[in-house]
Amino acid sequence: MGAQPRHLTLGHSPDPDDAFMFYGLAAGKIETNGWEFEHILADIQTLNERALRGELDITAISFHAYPWVAEHYALTKCGASVGDGYGPIVVARTPMQPDDLRGKLIAVPGKQTTAFLALTLLLGRESFRPETVMFDEIPAQVAGGRADAGLLIHEGQLTYGRMDLHKIVDLGQWWKTITDMPLPLGGNCIRRSLGRAAMAEITSILGRSIEYGLANREAALAHAGKFGRGLTNELTNRFVGLYVNHWTQDLGDTGRRAVAELLRRGNEAGLVPEIERIDFVG
Repeated sequence: MGAQPRHLTLGHSPDPDDAFMFYGLAAGKIETNGWEFEHILADIQTLNERALRGELDITAISFHAYPWVAEHYALTKCGASVGDGYGPIVVARTPMQPDDLRGKLIAVPGKQTTAFLALTLLLGRESFRPETVMFDEIPAQVAGGRADAGLLIHEGQLTYGRMDLHKIVDLGQWWKTITDMPLPLGGNCIRRSLGRAAMAEITSILGRSIEYGLANREAALAHAGKFGRGLTNELTNRFVGLYVNHWTQDLGDTGRRAVAELLRRGNEAGLVPEIERIDFVG
C-alpha cells in the first residue's frame, strides 16, 4: 500500500503562464509522491494578501510582498516570472513621457505587486495617485477616462492596443537599463512549517510540472489558452514564452541577485522592510 495522500493548498493566478506552469500537476501527468494539491486560483494581489495571513501552503507571490512573509515562507528556486528587458507597462490614452505621469491618477493592479514597486521606484514615493483596480479591468478604466494612466500586468501587456492606448514606459526595460538585470516579478513561496525535507520534495514536484509543460508545449498551451481572456493561440504562445522559460525552471545566481537588488532598492527607498537573507528552496 502506498503512502496516504498529504493535502496541500497551492495558490496561483488564473493566467496563461501559471496555467502552463502547473499543467502537468493539474492534469495528473507527474508523480506527486503522495502529495495532493488543491489548486486555488486568485489574482496576484489577493494571493499576496493571503500570504500575509499565512493561509496557503504554497502560493504565487509578488517579490515586492515577500519581505513581509519571509518569517513564515521560503521562496522556491522554480516558478518565477521574470522580465528580461521587458515587463509591466504603463499606458495612457495619449502619448506622454514617463515624467508626465507624476501627479496623475494611475490605475494599478495592487500596491503589493512588483509592478507597483517598480513604478514607485521610477517615479518616486507619493509622486502619483494610485488607485487599485482588478488587473483585467485596468485597460477599460484608462480608455474610459476614469484614470489618467494604467499599470498593466499579465496579458494586458500584449493587448492594450485594442483600446487605442499608448505605451508610456516598459518597467522591465527601464529596470534593465538602470541595473543591467532582469526584473523579477513574482515567484512561489512555500510554508516553512512543512519542514525542510518536505519543502525540498514539494519544490521538486513543482519543478517537474514546469518541465512537463515545456516538454509537452502543445498540450500545455491548449490548457493555458483557457485562461487567456481573449488571447489568440499565437498571443498565448507569445505570452507564455515571455514568462515561462529558463528563469522559471531555475532563477539561478543572476535571478537571485536580481531579487536581492530589487528588494535592496525597495528598502533603500523606504518601500519594503529590510530582509537580511532571501531563502530559496531547491
